Amino acid sequence: MPTPSLAALPIRRLTLRDLPACADLSENRGWPREEHKWGFLLTAGKGYGIDDPEGGLVSACVVTEYGVPDRPDLGAIGMVLVSERHARQGVGRRLMRHVISSMSTTPLTLHATPYGRPLYEELGFKTVGQAEMVRGHFTSGGPEPKVATRPATAEDLTAILRLDTQAFGTDRTHIITRLPAFADRVRVALEGDQIIGYAAAWPNMDTHVVGPLIGRDTETAKALIASLAAHTDRPLRTDIDVRHEELLTWVKERGLASVAFNAVMAYGMTELPGDWSRRFAPLTVAAG
Repeated sequence: MPTPSLAALPIRRLTLRDLPACADLSENRGWPREEHKWGFLLTAGKGYGIDDPEGGLVSACVVTEYGVPDRPDLGAIGMVLVSERHARQGVGRRLMRHVISSMSTTPLTLHATPYGRPLYEELGFKTVGQAEMVRGHFTSGGPEPKVATRPATAEDLTAILRLDTQAFGTDRTHIITRLPAFADRVRVALEGDQIIGYAAAWPNMDTHVVGPLIGRDTETAKALIASLAAHTDRPLRTDIDVRHEELLTWVKERGLASVAFNAVMAYGMTELPGDWSRRFAPLTVAAG
């Protein structure tokens, strides 16, 4: 049987049954398998993929929608992958155009590597910011952050959601309520009885990823990172908005090193919603 052309292969919605194929595709492109993250994204968002007639996936991506269900006011695109055998044949462009069309007038955002950025620019995305990925074993030293922290409880959820919506700019209840099952730890920062920040650390291969990281100010973010680091022997990894220069300097002084820079891009809007000064790091760059 002749192999169908790539342009003729249908794009379909992915489900959790596709988790092994998604992980295989990541591995094919030299990424970690990240099955834990793939499972979270496929559950909380919408996966799109193209099947390879010879088995596995030609391409895949995930869209996480925010706002009112069925009427999102923001969509984040992530995990855009094309198998090595089918790279540079227009597959990624076709999949992205399908996603953009399916989201209609909903504004979109994504984090782009230098490799992927030209494609997204061609599709109409504009760079609106930059994030720096840092990684390493956190070492304490210097003045300790003065903001108090403790483990989050179920009773904190309402306050966390209110704080998150203010910082992120739209409702993401369906993401935040999944954090206790997804993350190993969720902690809140306090001023008296008031919650002024929160953060999670979730397992990704041999690291703990810190995100989301939401706080009233830099001291709050520092306290949350230090408190999460105190409860793990793994290296920490996080993606910090480069405008938070003080926090980046602080984490580098404590053992985390720069790994990469990604462009934060937007489609259908000139800047991201919310308050960037309180939004230090995303849950994952794949979810905006």
